[in-house]
Amino acid sequence: MKMISRRDFLKASAVVGAAGVLTACGGSSASTAASSTAASTAASSTAAAASGSANIGVCIYQFADNFMTLYRTDLEEYLKDMGYAVTIVDGKNDQNTQTEQINTFLQQGVDVLVINPVQTTSAQTIVDTIKPSETPIVFINREPDKSVLDSYADKCCYVGADARQSGTYQGELILETETQGDINGDGKITYIMCKGDPENIDAQYRTEYSIKALTDAGKEVECLYEYLDNWDQTTAQQDVANALAQYGEKIEVVFCNNDAMALGALQSLQQAGRTVGKDVYLVGVDALSEAVQNVVDGNMTGTVLNDDVGQATAAAAATKLYVEGSKVEQYYWVDYVKVTKENAAQYIK
Repeated sequence: MKMISRRDFLKASAVVGAAGVLTACGGSSASTAASSTAASTAASSTAAAASGSANIGVCIYQFADNFMTLYRTDLEEYLKDMGYAVTIVDGKNDQNTQTEQINTFLQQGVDVLVINPVQTTSAQTIVDTIKPSETPIVFINREPDKSVLDSYADKCCYVGADARQSGTYQGELILETETQGDINGDGKITYIMCKGDPENIDAQYRTEYSIKALTDAGKEVECLYEYLDNWDQTTAQQDVANALAQYGEKIEVVFCNNDAMALGALQSLQQAGRTVGKDVYLVGVDALSEAVQNVVDGNMTGTVLNDDVGQATAAAAATKLYVEGSKVEQYYWVDYVKVTKENAAQYIK
C-alpha cells in the first residue's frame, strides 16, 4: 500500500470540502454560507466553468518567505481547482511595489484580490485604494486592525490564525519540559528572543504571549536580549552567535517568532557546543519540514504548526463566496497546533 503524507492527506481533504475549515469569528463554528457553497471542488469547478472563470489577483508580501511559499502554492492550486484564473505576484517585501501591483490588478478588473500585505500598517491605505472599485478583498496571514475591515464592511475579510495562540503554545512547550525552562534551577527562566517584522502583528503577539504563558504559570523570567531578525535565518544565526558569546550559559531558552530564525539559531547553538534539551531549549513557529525533522531528532524543543493547508483552503473558500455573491464573515480562524517530539513525525511534509 502506498503511504500518503499528512500534507497530501490534508490537501486531498481540502479538495473534497474547501469550506470545512472555515470558522467564523468565534473560532469554532463553521460558516453556514461557506459550507453550502463549497461542498466539493469538483462541483465548484463545474459551476465556475459553466458561468465563466473569475479572475483572482493574489499579492504575496515576499516569495522568498518559506512559509508563504507553501501557502501560495496551496492557494493557487485550490483556486485553479475551483475554475478560476489566478495571477500571483511577489511584493519583494516592499510596500510601494505591492501598491503598484494592486493598482495593476484594479486596472485589469480582477474579481477578487487576495492580499498578504507587506506592512499591516498600510492595510487601511490598501482598502482606501481598492474601495472605489468595489473589488472584494481577502486579507491573509498578516492581520489588519479590525477598524480596517470595518471600513469596507461586507467586502473585506481576514483569513488566518490567531498569533496569540502560537505565542502561548511556544510558552507551553517550554513549560512542558523537564525543568520548565529553568535549566540551572535558580528559579528564573533567562531567554533571548528572535523577532520577526516589528510591524507584523504575528511577531508582536508571538513575542508577547510566549512570555505571558510563562508568567501566567507563575514563572519569573529575564529577557537577556531581543533581536530584530525580520524572519531571516542568516540574521538570526548571526545574532544568536553574538548572544552566545555575550551571555554564554545564562541563555536557557531561545524563542524564535518563526522556524527560519529557529533554524539559524540552531546552527549557532550547535557551533557553540550547546545541546538542545540538555543545556538550552529552542522553539519556533511554522512547522517547516526541516524544523519538524529537528524536533524529531531532538535538536529543537518544539515548534508550532502554522497550517498553510488549512489557511489556503479557507482563503480559497472565502474567495469563492465573494465570487458567488454569498455572505462572507469578517474573520475566519485556523487553529495552530503544538508540535513536540511525541507527535512531530505526523507533521513532516
